[in-house]
Amino acid sequence: MRSRLDRKFFQAQTSLPFLVLSLIIFLAAFNSTQAADWVGTWGCSPQLTEQKNMPPPPGLESNTLRQVVQVSIGGSKLRVQFSNAYGAAPLTMLSTHIALSGGGGAIAANSDKALMFQGNPSVTIPAGGTVWSDPFDFNLAPMADVAVTIHFAGVPGALTGHPGSRTTSYIQTGDVVSAAALPGTVTTAHWYVLNNIDVQADNPGGAIVTLGDSITDGRGSDTDKNDRWPDNLTHRLQAGSSTANIAVLNEGIGGNCVLHGGLGPTAISRFDRDVLGQSDARWLIVFEGVNDIGGSRDASVATNLIAAFQQFITQAHAHHMRVYGATITPFGGSFYDSPSHETARDTINNWIRTGGDYDGVVDFDAMVRDPKNPTHLLPADDNGDHLHPNENGYQIMANAIDLKLFKN
Repeated sequence: MRSRLDRKFFQAQTSLPFLVLSLIIFLAAFNSTQAADWVGTWGCSPQLTEQKNMPPPPGLESNTLRQVVQVSIGGSKLRVQFSNAYGAAPLTMLSTHIALSGGGGAIAANSDKALMFQGNPSVTIPAGGTVWSDPFDFNLAPMADVAVTIHFAGVPGALTGHPGSRTTSYIQTGDVVSAAALPGTVTTAHWYVLNNIDVQADNPGGAIVTLGDSITDGRGSDTDKNDRWPDNLTHRLQAGSSTANIAVLNEGIGGNCVLHGGLGPTAISRFDRDVLGQSDARWLIVFEGVNDIGGSRDASVATNLIAAFQQFITQAHAHHMRVYGATITPFGGSFYDSPSHETARDTINNWIRTGGDYDGVVDFDAMVRDPKNPTHLLPADDNGDHLHPNENGYQIMANAIDLKLFKN
């Protein structure tokens, strides 16, 4: 018989391989879980579509809509989110496909893939709801243009969309979701229903969320050229080996306000959805407030905006995000121009630069203002309305961002 000491030694020897094996299994499971993390590669902020921005005839009901978006980072597995957040009735998509864009309304037919929703090709999104597709394999390269094509059944009268797409969408009668080309389509420069695209990347670095108004949404940029400042930031990130795995999500809404009024849900009301709700969001750039200032006669607008920004910082920090404040760019000579509005802008910019609340500062104002007339945009960067930069201004803004801010 073995002595008690022998038995303990035997048990220790035989349990060692078991412990090693358990550790290997645990690490494999951990790594698998880590690899399965989703990160947003494209997104837009949904809003109630104004009547003037509704789909032109023949409309969406019983017809096909093809929308093109440019992602930021690539991956091998995707999922796509659709929104009926502002619909007063259910919205039904009979079939939905995704493919690499072939330019214009065409697709690369060999990349076409049907989306499923809990194993079904059709899905009905309830009023006020959103839905994710089932995950699917897809070879997505960084900064690829992808086309999402939907054949609709019933569509509510109140439609969820994003009017400021700066991108052409294509509508054709009937069911042509898999058509390689869409001749004779009706076009519109708006997105509808499409909300987010997430990827599983080999080495995801997280996502930057840009929260803003029309200057972030790209007013003054070129249609179908993806040259908004967040797009240009993506180009810069992709050019560096240490930042190429970082995504950019544009959550700008034209005419948006932080506090109240404006177009779309206010930044305060959409913060949870558009910032905290994004997959693997690690950084936030807050660049908003000009519409609050320009539309206000309240002398306390600067104080109220600063309080809102402090709230954003607290909320984002609670979700382990770093938050960067972007200074409000000049609007001298625009319809917002007034001494009181300029005082409010200067007060907020001074707080952003010196207050110490933000984790860092992106000084857009310093980069695009006219040195000879600092309350105005530099003429070479002005799109003509003295409020929105042109494509050159958007490139300068992107160039002003220190990429070291996005170190993990």
